[in-house]
Amino acid sequence: MKGPRRLVSKPDSGLIFELGIRARLVWRLIQDSRVSPLYKLLPLGSLLYLINPFDVIGPIDDAFIIWLGSTLFVELAPPEIVQEHRAELEPVRKGESQADSTFEEQDIIDADFSE
Repeated sequence: MKGPRRLVSKPDSGLIFELGIRARLVWRLIQDSRVSPLYKLLPLGSLLYLINPFDVIGPIDDAFIIWLGSTLFVELAPPEIVQEHRAELEPVRKGESQADSTFEEQDIIDADFSE
């Protein structure tokens, strides 16, 4: 008999997780008033390019432009502000959250599902 199936993958695994963390970092930096509005045009402009009807290569160039805009934005933003936001996102990276800290051992129900 197989053990219980895990419905949620490890929180720090994979490209999709890293993209989610990167998107949260970019969003937090866009909302931060200490970051120059000129720098904020980079990720916003790359998203506008996404809806541009003239595709050069297809979805590949769209993905590249979004990656380039967000990477340049994070690199050009003041390093101390980027570090501050990364430190706040670190519990998310480790799979911890405020909601996780409220659960205790007796709150978890271990069960098997069969059809």
